[in-house]
Amino acid sequence: MFSFFSGIIVLTLLGCLAGIILGYAAKHFHTDSDRDPIIDTIDTLLPQSQCAQCGYPGCRPYAEAIVQGEAINKCIPGGKPVMLKIAEVMTIEPQYTPHEATTIPPERHVVFINENNCIGCTKCAKACPIDAIIGSKKFMHTVISDLCTGCDLCISPCPMNCIEKRAIAITPSNWNWKSILPAPQLENSSHD
Repeated sequence: MFSFFSGIIVLTLLGCLAGIILGYAAKHFHTDSDRDPIIDTIDTLLPQSQCAQCGYPGCRPYAEAIVQGEAINKCIPGGKPVMLKIAEVMTIEPQYTPHEATTIPPERHVVFINENNCIGCTKCAKACPIDAIIGSKKFMHTVISDLCTGCDLCISPCPMNCIEKRAIAITPSNWNWKSILPAPQLENSSHD
């Protein structure tokens, strides 16, 4: 009986000692200075949809690539507003895509599920990086269009081909008003 309790006491003391050593190591050998604050800032600007349309597996790796010199205009869900914020943080010129140089805005779209053909396999819902598809196994699914970024990652997994792109109608509530307003000009504060 004594050896049982002495074993528990020894293991408890060893656990406490290991915790103290790990706590000390975490505090003194790993600091937040190891993280680049610019990467953190850019990562918070990105939409966190993890759709991989930029060519990276997630928003954090894309933010790291931007700091290394990657183009800042590859985030399709974030679009022009995110690109402009990133350009401001990086203090570089905005990098417009060719369709943004024209006066016609690019067509935005969301996906639509033809619910009559949906078999409820849940493959589309599993592929959606932002959980914009709702439904239950063996029941029809539908897309919450307000959440859909139009990444199209759900189209190819669908075995019934019942998912299609649909253009978003331009309305006053979803029009990008900043794209037609002139940029504010800073006045020169020095007096001659």
